[in-house]
Amino acid sequence: GAVLDMLEKCPEHQKKGGFPVVVFEGLDATGKTTVTQSVKDTLNGILLRSPPACISQWRTVFDDKPAPIKRAFYAAGNYILASEIAKASTRAPVIIDRYWHSTAAYTIATEINGKVQDLPPVCDDVYHWPADLLKPDLVL
Repeated sequence: GAVLDMLEKCPEHQKKGGFPVVVFEGLDATGKTTVTQSVKDTLNGILLRSPPACISQWRTVFDDKPAPIKRAFYAAGNYILASEIAKASTRAPVIIDRYWHSTAAYTIATEINGKVQDLPPVCDDVYHWPADLLKPDLVL
């Protein structure tokens, strides 16, 4: 309920401010946290993470739930994070440790059960950026 309450407070169609938004994606334990901290320091930017800090305390609860519930939690986190990005990008460059791409990759991975032939078709929505989610300027 608390996650949904936060989600309801997010404005629709968030708009990015004048500073760049850069997302770093990658597997666990590959150095994203180290790199994002260094880039934030170099650019005098703002570092945000997915899931956002305001809901990250519930991550362990949702990680033990069935895949659709877990995916919903992370999807909600993307929209809450987008609201934080919109605000932060009016003040400084924004560096993000994971965003929508991780959610999409997890969704695909859990749907295929390890079989490439079970990948969603090319036209599936899972491959397309949600029209109502704030886009970054660069993804690495």
